[in-house]
Amino acid sequence: MLDDFVLQTITPVTHDLGGFKVHRTLPNKERTMVGPFLFFDQMGPAHLEVGNGIDVRPHPHINLATVTYLFDGAIDHRDSLGTRQRIEPGAVNLMTAGHGIVHSERSPGDERDAGPALSGIQTWLALPEAQEETDPAFEHVAKAALPTLAAHGVRARIIMGELWGQRAPTTTYAGTIYADIVLDPGASVPVDAAAEERAVYLAIGEASLEGVPLEPMKLYVLRPGIAATLRSSQGGRVMLAGGDAFRTPRHVWWNFVSSSRERINEAKRAWKAGEFPVVPGDDKEWIPIPAVPNTVSYP
Repeated sequence: MLDDFVLQTITPVTHDLGGFKVHRTLPNKERTMVGPFLFFDQMGPAHLEVGNGIDVRPHPHINLATVTYLFDGAIDHRDSLGTRQRIEPGAVNLMTAGHGIVHSERSPGDERDAGPALSGIQTWLALPEAQEETDPAFEHVAKAALPTLAAHGVRARIIMGELWGQRAPTTTYAGTIYADIVLDPGASVPVDAAAEERAVYLAIGEASLEGVPLEPMKLYVLRPGIAATLRSSQGGRVMLAGGDAFRTPRHVWWNFVSSSRERINEAKRAWKAGEFPVVPGDDKEWIPIPAVPNTVSYP
């Protein structure tokens, strides 16, 4: 039975952003975090019309790290540190907000000319309390730099942390595991039981856990210490995420995350007052504070 190895199943909230959909499983009324992960979005899969693209205008973050990982397409990242970085499938963009950063995400011009594809996962990671106000930073890890295990019809790329005896070079601030697992028809792979909190997410195709079928775009939080095996009869793509449990809850309001509600209120005031830094070359527009945000914390 699924309950023997799954603690919780989280159904996504889907937002239509005009041309593509985003499926959000974290945060959720039933659960805010899995390890350091407190935001889990699947973008697409989508194929936009020629000339169109995504244009996420400059917006702020505090006290978290964002992780962007693509299956298909490309995104141009710009931030208030002066970074300009194109991300493509298999690479990682890790942006540490710390005491405050502003960034934008847009489809590159060559992608717009062809009709952009968009498919991937965006996550936010909570920072430990002692590092919430660290200096902002940006890190790009190329696809070739991430360890990949390939055997018996399985290709598993380690995005963050240590799994199956190999470690990704991506910076981590707390115990973190994050992997992209592609299974050919008939393939299987064990899920490491060492992490304190773990979840699996079927992004594309078909897969099962211990013989029980997984539903696409649902987050399955696994019971601690329970070993399990992922299998696919038709082929599928599964994300594995988790790490150390956080003892202090995090509050989430819009793009702001903190262990302190007062800090979030200060960030709201500062964004309204124009006190955050600007994104060089992308400072003519920005996202205003929403009256009712799509992303909020839950008591």
